[in-house]
Amino acid sequence: MRSGVRNGRTRTAAIACLLLIAAAVSAGCGPKVTPVAEVSVSPDAAVESAVAEFVPADGDWPGWRGPDSTGVARSAAAPTEWPNGDGRIVWSAPVPGRGHSSPTVCGDLVVLATAWEETQQQGLVAYDRATGSQRWESILHAGGFPANRDMHPKSTHANGTVACDDQRLFIGFLHDDAITAYAVDFEGNKLWEREIGPFRSKFGYAPSPVVYKSTVIFAADNMGGGYLAALDRATGEIVWRKQRPAVSTYSSPVVANVGGRDQLLISGCDLVSSFDPATGEPLWSCPGTAEATCGTMVWNDSLVFAAGGYPDRQVIAVAADGSGQEVWSNNTKVYEPSMVVVGDQLYAVNDEGVAFCWDAATGERRWQQRLGGSFSASPVVCNGLIYAINDRAELFVFHATPEQYEQVAHNQLGDDAFATPSICDGRIYLRVGENSKGRQEMLYCIGAKTDE
Repeated sequence: MRSGVRNGRTRTAAIACLLLIAAAVSAGCGPKVTPVAEVSVSPDAAVESAVAEFVPADGDWPGWRGPDSTGVARSAAAPTEWPNGDGRIVWSAPVPGRGHSSPTVCGDLVVLATAWEETQQQGLVAYDRATGSQRWESILHAGGFPANRDMHPKSTHANGTVACDDQRLFIGFLHDDAITAYAVDFEGNKLWEREIGPFRSKFGYAPSPVVYKSTVIFAADNMGGGYLAALDRATGEIVWRKQRPAVSTYSSPVVANVGGRDQLLISGCDLVSSFDPATGEPLWSCPGTAEATCGTMVWNDSLVFAAGGYPDRQVIAVAADGSGQEVWSNNTKVYEPSMVVVGDQLYAVNDEGVAFCWDAATGERRWQQRLGGSFSASPVVCNGLIYAINDRAELFVFHATPEQYEQVAHNQLGDDAFATPSICDGRIYLRVGENSKGRQEMLYCIGAKTDE
């Protein structure tokens, strides 16, 4: 299932695209490209303090894709069906504003990023993990939202999921034609803010930050000139910042220990790319996926996996040994949702509502099954089960098994859902929209019937 022709075509297209952009800029036409100034750090001065490294608690969900950034929960089990099955609604709470930020669970808080479109405000809202009562609301910025023509109709001004360490909450927002990063303490007080670079919006800003040792890392791919940046978690100072192509793409960065070292992985710009998370220096890249990707990369012991959906469509496996060698690929479109690896299998639920299982080593398709509806949120794995919620807020639970599709439950809670569920300590946290009296976002906590 190798695709050398696809690789050659992608490489040629990428080079042609760069040449066209350069020619357009030199001619004074086309998109305005304003690359950021790079900030470099020597390896000796890089983020190497073991004291500063954050180790998430097993019972928390500290950011996008969970404690290991894989979409796999550490929880032994979670409810599969409610209210007439093994689960119940422990509490629910209204969410002010609108956003696609998934619930971040840190200590005794559940935190969401949100935006108030009418007043052009962006901020965080925190709930008591035990009771669901709102603990605080922190407005971090007002004004400067992109014009409606520069936003996708399905997008919001709070798409990214909050990341946390043991003292702070981190988020990045697009406003005033730039990405600004914020740190907030667990009482909702702003600790610092830092503009990390300009941003020309095509459909809005989507990536979530990721914590790595003493830094928090942000991606900002955009048609004005993309970049990756690592900020000091305590001060917000830019530790390193590296240029990326001038392409609008939407994936979040992720740090994986794979191929014998820590690697910062990201897809998009017709590439699967790996960087040193301590310095931002490139390690390797492989032509693949598409110009625009949304999903976050996943991995096993020796391979990394990525998918793209516009304008090309491809799922690809790349060797993580530094060679950048494609191992296998197919032409399946998995654009918005991220994939998950369970055992020796790679699973996906794509935008059109079709679930897939592939052998991770060879790419052989083991099964596919149409679930129904469109999917924007990503699947989450808990206790050998995959939880996947579609845009109509239907949550499917099925076994992570290569034998065949085996559904366990089908739940409905709310009228729409674009945020990925968070599962930790035996509970499921869901952000959904309800339309009974005008759209109102809600946060639900679902626990076992015996969970008191």
